[in-house]
Formats: sequence, structure tokens, C-alpha cells
Amino acid sequence: MGRSALWTAIRDTLLTEITNGHYPPGARLPTEAQLSDRFNVNRHTVRRALAALADSEIVHARRGAGVFVRHVPTPYPIGRRVRFHQNIQAAGHIPEKRVLNLETRLANVHERKALKLGAQAKVHIYEGVSISDNVPLAFFCSAFPAGRFPDMLEALAENGSVTAAFRRHGVTDYVRQSTEITGKIASQIHASLLELRPGDPILRTIGINVDAFERPIELGRTWFAADRVTLTLSETG
Repeated sequence: MGRSALWTAIRDTLLTEITNGHYPPGARLPTEAQLSDRFNVNRHTVRRALAALADSEIVHARRGAGVFVRHVPTPYPIGRRVRFHQNIQAAGHIPEKRVLNLETRLANVHERKALKLGAQAKVHIYEGVSISDNVPLAFFCSAFPAGRFPDMLEALAENGSVTAAFRRHGVTDYVRQSTEITGKIASQIHASLLELRPGDPILRTIGINVDAFERPIELGRTWFAADRVTLTLSETG
């Protein structure tokens, strides 16, 4: 069997196993060394087979972690009530949030306008990565009026739940007032956080949440890996 047939045979074998669910979406494939031993070939041949699968967008490599089966796009409703954990669990996946930054600072011009704040007002900033089945879906950055929610950062540090943090401050329900969706390309920072390549497509949403009296309480900016979510708009959700 020629060298060309070897790597194509390995590619086809792995593709069949992926298709049959042996390696489900988000699963890590065996290492190059393990595949080399399994097929009795050198790593260069294995690497070529994996590269072919990557070119077909069936798998993707995560630096320092291995090669993973691409995630089937997760349905993600955007409506009146956007709740990350509920959306991910409803799609049959396991949600997780990785907190990257919690800080208080002066609000910038955009935040003051969206949250209807004064010139010297401060905001609490909550940044992190939303994860589904160990696969990063989105990077998020939320701003909250610091004056109204003095203990917001402490509450978020406990479990990362915005809903629980609002409830601690007496806000039992909140809804999305507006959502703006824009197609972008991944910057170096976003690519690193979402395990993408710089220039890969992403979707940025900017949303404003309000309380029962329609007072703005959160400005949320989220950058989704475009091939991992299907954003659906709902008038009632």
C-alpha cells in the first residue's frame, strides 16, 4: 500500500468512527503517538490524515490540548429572557463559565449611555468564557451599575450566576430590552480565548437588560464562535 493510500485510509477510518459516534462532538481524538501505534505508521502520516480532517472542518486542534471533533452548532435562543445555563441545558449540553476578570471602574461613554449613568458613575465589569461540554462557545463582558448593585462582584465570585447576583440585590426578574448582532472576525485575543484561528468568523451581540420598571441594569457584550452556535431570535422567549 502506498504512502498516499496510508494517510487517506487513516482519514477515512477516523471519519467513519466520528460519523458513527465513536468520537462525539467535542471529544478529543487519540494522540499522534497513539494513532501511530494503532495504524503502525509514522507521525507524519498521521499528521497528514488529521490535517485533511481539519481542512474539511471535521476536527480542530487546540494548542497544547490535542485534536477535537468539532462541536455541532448549539441552538441558542435570544429573546426577552436570555439565560446561558438554561439555553445550554435545554440543548442537552453541560454549561460552565470560566471567570476571567471582576473589577470596578469608571463607566465609559458607551456604558454610561446604555445604562443611563452620570459622568462619574462606576460600573462593575464581569468578563469570562461561556463553555458547553468543555468547548468554549463565547467570550462575554458585562457591565452593571455599581451604585445600584454594590455587592455584585462578591455575588458573581461565588458561582458566576448573574441571575443569582441580581436576586441578592432584590431584582427577581429581568428581560432583554434590545439585542444587536454583528458578524466579525476573531482577533488574536478572541481566537486565543475561544480556541479559534485569528480571522475565523465570530458573532458579536450587544444586549441591554432591564428590570421590571424598564431601568437598564446590564450591558452585555458577547463574542460567539460562529460555527458553534445557531442564534435564534424569539419574540416570546
